[in-house]
Amino acid sequence: MRFLIGLVVSFAVTALLGKIVIPWLRAMKAGQSIKEIGPVWHKDKEGTPTMGGIMFMVGITAAVFTAGLPDLMQGNYGAVIVLLLALIYGLIGFFDDYMKVKHHQNEGLTAPQKFLLQLAAALVVIVLLRNTGYLTSDLYLPFVNTTVQIPFPVYLAFASFVMVGTVNAVNITDGVDGLASCVTVPVAIVMMLIAILWQRTELAVFAAAVCGGLFGFLLYNHYPAKVFMGDTGSLFLGGAVAALAFGLDIPIALIFMGVVYIAETMSDIIQVGYFKLTHGKRVFRMAPLHHHFEMGGWHETKVVWVFTLVSLAGSLLALLGVMGRYR
Repeated sequence: MRFLIGLVVSFAVTALLGKIVIPWLRAMKAGQSIKEIGPVWHKDKEGTPTMGGIMFMVGITAAVFTAGLPDLMQGNYGAVIVLLLALIYGLIGFFDDYMKVKHHQNEGLTAPQKFLLQLAAALVVIVLLRNTGYLTSDLYLPFVNTTVQIPFPVYLAFASFVMVGTVNAVNITDGVDGLASCVTVPVAIVMMLIAILWQRTELAVFAAAVCGGLFGFLLYNHYPAKVFMGDTGSLFLGGAVAALAFGLDIPIALIFMGVVYIAETMSDIIQVGYFKLTHGKRVFRMAPLHHHFEMGGWHETKVVWVFTLVSLAGSLLALLGVMGRYR
């Protein structure tokens, strides 16, 4: 039952930190800048404190080192390795957010800078997971219940691509009050269930801590949001989701669990590509996908609820698909 302790600790720490962090961010004038090309009604959100992801980063870390302490004492470091990747990505996001706040604009680190930092972090953690026995280079195929053996250098390239892609997909999803948090909750819950079923207690504690941290953050991030997670939070969450999938050795399951992340990212890619090919025509009213539905008349809360239900369905499908991984 330690995963429940992890959930409660993470929730409590995150919720309490909101009372401290949000006023501090306001005092620091760490307000969100809204892109001119974004929805005009989002301009009302300008000035809302960002970098709120700090709250659940601390909450989740506290849960790992309290509820997860018995596992650490026994030499099971899976939760710490997963947390390490998430924290590195969170720090990259924090630096990006800080640059935006400092220069009062919506651009921080350049795309190449972000990519190189994210790639380096992914490579380090993949090797750590491999060397500690959490990860093999056998690619498990859900539903088919079989594995494909590939050389580790090839697997390393594949894993790095998936990790960096997942992190940035979660980042793109964070565009409506509460959306990234709510969409990620079902993913974390299903990963927690998988970890419990497979007796990966340390990873179950981490996944539960992610749930608790997000619930605590949603107290302040639900519509209308009092704080945004910023790149600090969205990159941390992306790292947590990706590292959990690899820690459980089921990266292909991200196709189902991350269906919303993938749809959001693909809508952006399709929109930009089609716009350039047709010299100005668009497939969607606006990209990413959540803005397309907003432009179609959906309220932010409807977008969040529908996308969360889609994420829940995809996550449950992933759970069914990997049930045969360990009998």
